[in-house]
Amino acid sequence: MPQPVFFAVETGGTKIVWRIEDAAGAVLDEGRFATGRPEAAVEALVAAVGDRTVAGLGVASFGPLVVDPASPDRGLMLATPKPGWAGFNLSKTLAERFDAPFAVDTDVNAAAVAEARLGAGRGAMAVAYVTVGTGIGGGLCVDGRTLKGAAHPEIGHMFVRRVEGDTQPGACPFHPDCAEGLAAGPAVQARLAGRRLEEADEVRATTADYLGQLIAGLVFAWAPDRIVMGGGVMSTPGLIAEVEAAARRRINGYGAAVVMGEAGYLAPAQREHAGLDGAMLMARDLAH
Repeated sequence: MPQPVFFAVETGGTKIVWRIEDAAGAVLDEGRFATGRPEAAVEALVAAVGDRTVAGLGVASFGPLVVDPASPDRGLMLATPKPGWAGFNLSKTLAERFDAPFAVDTDVNAAAVAEARLGAGRGAMAVAYVTVGTGIGGGLCVDGRTLKGAAHPEIGHMFVRRVEGDTQPGACPFHPDCAEGLAAGPAVQARLAGRRLEEADEVRATTADYLGQLIAGLVFAWAPDRIVMGGGVMSTPGLIAEVEAAARRRINGYGAAVVMGEAGYLAPAQREHAGLDGAMLMARDLAH
């Protein structure tokens, strides 16, 4: 009789990725496809599993969605511009099709779990994960559990103080002065005007200042032992160190700065597919 498998899914704005592993952790199958309508995603994922028995399903999803484990709407997608997704519950629908238990969290919370247990956050009790790409998102993992309140954190929309002389309109349609609108990929690209970030010192300094303000806010609010940073913007050589320096200047030695130690408090992400890795860890935890 075939052995049960574990199924991990990560949904994103442009693509959905999935992985199937056996009980020993061997990868049996994996794939990706473009994010279309949710009904099509369900059928593609069901086809990927085939006639295998799913022992645990883990879903790392873009938001906003209901993540409260006690809610009957756990996994429900809230208002989103992605056609057909608002009001749809991918996790619950898949769990019913597979007759399997499921766990669901945001993609950044799942990435925080993966980095805490398998990546740059190993050995730390509280690990924050921050991704800076098309948008800015973040999650916190403390002793293996992610931070969830009435909803999940939306750190990208924390407000920052404008750098003197910066008059560029924010790229966020909701907030003129949030971190995402001023320091995520679209804002950085608008400032670069075709240049590369490595070649534009003034853009690097502005971006590092805004991200440093965001990191300072997380240090004060969450006091994590380590902050792991990922995403396309953060792949720029040397930028992580500049963001850490900016955060230290903003904190200015006050109380919570003690958690930052002397240097290397911000660490680059180690897991290439942290969200999917986290989804698999969540799936496997269901069997314990």
